[in-house]
Amino acid sequence: MGCTSPYGRGETLARWLWLAVEKTLFRWSPRPFHGWRAWLLRCFGARIAEIGAVVVFPTVTVHFPWKLTLEPRAMLGPFVRVYNIAPIRLGYGANVSQFTHLCAGGHDYTQWQLPTTFGPISVGDNVWLAADVFVGPGVDIGELTVVGARSVVINSLPARKICVGHPCRPVKDRFDPV
Repeated sequence: MGCTSPYGRGETLARWLWLAVEKTLFRWSPRPFHGWRAWLLRCFGARIAEIGAVVVFPTVTVHFPWKLTLEPRAMLGPFVRVYNIAPIRLGYGANVSQFTHLCAGGHDYTQWQLPTTFGPISVGDNVWLAADVFVGPGVDIGELTVVGARSVVINSLPARKICVGHPCRPVKDRFDPV
């Protein structure tokens, strides 16, 4: 039984080239150079409308830049892992805190071959994912939602809620910030 990749040669080559850039020019850049890292991501196909209006820390890892969308004021904090084998979108002002893992894929455990499954992730406008949150495939998080530290988000979350837990669930309403 052979091992096959769901990716063609072109995408595999682009991934290897991105890895070389990510592990050098991206990672070694000084911490305040968010625009530089956003520019590198855009060079590899990320959809970033305003390069100077996003924050991307040098310790962020992005699997496929061409499947990433960052709206203005979006932030990927220190040591965030973006495993975007399916598209991941961060809305305007979305804040992804340190050590968070955005995981847009998994495996179909009902089959012996465990084929890869894909599910896009959408993080709404002004959402805050606190430290060390895990967000699984196919999840949509509504605008202004706050997800508490170390929560595990495996289902979509409604807008304007405070959500916590494992599995993550809404516990109270979030009102407009002052």
